[in-house]
Amino acid sequence: MAAAVVHLSVHGRLRRSPEAVVSQACHRPSLLRCRAFKQEAGGDDEKPNEPRKRRKGPLYTLKAAMQGLAGSRSAAAEVYGGQYELAVEKAEEIFFSVATQVGRYVITMMSSGVVLAVGFQLSGGDSQTDALIWYSWLGGVIIGTMLGANSVLEEHCKAGPRNVVITGSTRGLGKALAREFLLSGDHVVIASRSPESVLQTINELEENIQEGLSVAKKKQRETLLQAKVVGTSCDVCKPEDVKKLVNFAVGELGSIDIWINNAGTNKGFRPLVNFSDEDITQIVSTNLVGSLLCTREAMDVMQYQEKGGHVFNMDGAGSGGSSTPLTAVYGSTKCGLRQFQASLMKESRRSKVGVHTASPGMVLTDLLLSGSSLQNKQMFNIICELPETVARTLVPRMRVVKGSGKAVNYLTPPRILLALVTAWVRRGRWFDEEGRAVYG
Repeated sequence: MAAAVVHLSVHGRLRRSPEAVVSQACHRPSLLRCRAFKQEAGGDDEKPNEPRKRRKGPLYTLKAAMQGLAGSRSAAAEVYGGQYELAVEKAEEIFFSVATQVGRYVITMMSSGVVLAVGFQLSGGDSQTDALIWYSWLGGVIIGTMLGANSVLEEHCKAGPRNVVITGSTRGLGKALAREFLLSGDHVVIASRSPESVLQTINELEENIQEGLSVAKKKQRETLLQAKVVGTSCDVCKPEDVKKLVNFAVGELGSIDIWINNAGTNKGFRPLVNFSDEDITQIVSTNLVGSLLCTREAMDVMQYQEKGGHVFNMDGAGSGGSSTPLTAVYGSTKCGLRQFQASLMKESRRSKVGVHTASPGMVLTDLLLSGSSLQNKQMFNIICELPETVARTLVPRMRVVKGSGKAVNYLTPPRILLALVTAWVRRGRWFDEEGRAVYG
């Protein structure tokens, strides 16, 4: 059955057309801002009969800038026109950013010097120990400089919108990932089997963006103004649907930087003999066949893109080959995905496309809770997290991933250890003693 296409214009009015997808573009106040910038630059308001001003040299520009900073705005305004205030704001932003980084570096070095001086005094002032300490300090300076440079480069890599496709993104972790990408100013394609769920999710994410804009500071506001969310219905088990999703994403965004195979199903916790034919077919088709089809189509597009792209497949229980009693079908699909990942790594060794895994751990979603017992829920109190919490950790790492074969994990060994050590505090965090939900 065909669904209506929904676009949100810059004036906030909805218009519909009878196409077979559901899409909705973000409210784009940035379009209006671009038009205003053009007028300020003299593009539309320039008078044809007005004599052109003589171009000033770089020394005059420098002098005007210095006079402007000293308080004389007239000369600077003559050079920069209406952009003077913007130039000063940008200069201030860069200055304070550099000052902050330098300040951190100086404080770190001073702290290191104090520690080394104390260590030298405690060592009795031996000359050999003295040399060893100062060589260690020099090594620390070099390592600190490298780490600082890497931090600056990573911060630079975070800038700029990413074009992201997320399957199974109308609820749970998929929707949380979409929201986090949008808060980073990215362009996101929502996909699910239900056109109604897609439209509802787009509306909800639009509201999240507008709420963020209403309270955001200047820099965060500029980031949010870049955000864009569109969506279409797609059954990842059907090859023709997956091809339509890829074409839709390229048509709306121009390219695909990140593709996340998040769509998955479980059908509850029970012995294999209690699963119906339909249950088994749907689990295998969605979790395994769907990921195979989506990865193939995404890689086929990304390999011809100038900057390539990155595909993430979701790990889950059983992916490492461990047993998954009562979820044998689900576990077998995740184990198959791990083998699929290993094979792709060798196939795409010289490819521009990176193939990675993302492991969210245990997330409080319908997929996890379906058919769970009281004992399961008591364990969930200790180790589970909300989708929003997991997404806040995964998305920043997905956005700056490089190369291929990376594993982006939420449930790292330190987090597991912390959860076990604080298990007594986590009792009743999500469910009470009778298994009733106490969150949300």
